[in-house]
Amino acid sequence: MEQAPGSGQEPQGGAHSLPSCYRHPGVETGIRCTRCEKPICPDCMVSASVGFQCPDCVRGGSGTGHARDANKPRTIAGGTIAADPRFVTKILIGINLAVFLTVLAAGEVFVAETELIGYAFSPALGEVVGVADGEWYRLLTATVLHQEFMHFAFNMLGLWVIGGMVEPELGRARYAALCLLSGLSGSALVYLIAAPNQPSLGASGVVFGLIGAMAVLARRRAHDMGPVLLFVALALLLTFTRPGISWEAHIGGLVGGALVAAALVHAPRERRRLVQYTACGLILLANVVMVLLRTGALS
Repeated sequence: MEQAPGSGQEPQGGAHSLPSCYRHPGVETGIRCTRCEKPICPDCMVSASVGFQCPDCVRGGSGTGHARDANKPRTIAGGTIAADPRFVTKILIGINLAVFLTVLAAGEVFVAETELIGYAFSPALGEVVGVADGEWYRLLTATVLHQEFMHFAFNMLGLWVIGGMVEPELGRARYAALCLLSGLSGSALVYLIAAPNQPSLGASGVVFGLIGAMAVLARRRAHDMGPVLLFVALALLLTFTRPGISWEAHIGGLVGGALVAAALVHAPRERRRLVQYTACGLILLANVVMVLLRTGALS
């Protein structure tokens, strides 16, 4: 956003030994089933839309009725594995594109009605506008709003690349919730901290939420965190060194996205949905509280 102009048996070796395949105890492997996370060797790997499944999970998905639904291959967060790994990402980019074309056609008046602003007099509209004046919708409309082509293109590139990595790991519904809460978290922090008459807009809060989620997923998958942390540091460096950047939206989105992703992928399997729904609800509540506090201060 910018300112507007079960597990397998462990081997008896050293501490750094790899786990053994759950079906072949003498074969060490670094690959796990993306659904149940049991260690699987090359002979047991069954290719799936995302990663590999173990034979038990593949057979479990061939039943009927409720048993079949219960045993469908799942993402690491418990979502259904979809054929199109970027389905929601494409929809989000389409929404941003439609709004951008509307801005080109309608001009400044449309921007003045939809950008994030706390409380200010709008010369374009000739009236007082802002979230504090009851226009809460601006907290969301600003997250799909762009005025400049490079700003739009850069955010859509980030959404396509990073979203394309995060969406198949979470599943469509959980990914959509992550994007929504990331964008809202960025807007809420802007509203809470920034000057009430400082407008901001753009999908950067969502993109930074995806960056936070990517880091959480990399840690959950036990990937090398060096490149991930370097990427996050570079993104933050650009945030605080480039002029005209709404850093509050970037930080709010980053923190919100990381918190949502952590709740989604670390929720215990036996209480997964309860924990995930509760965590997302609490993050939404925290954003509402920030908005109410700021509104009360400006009233």
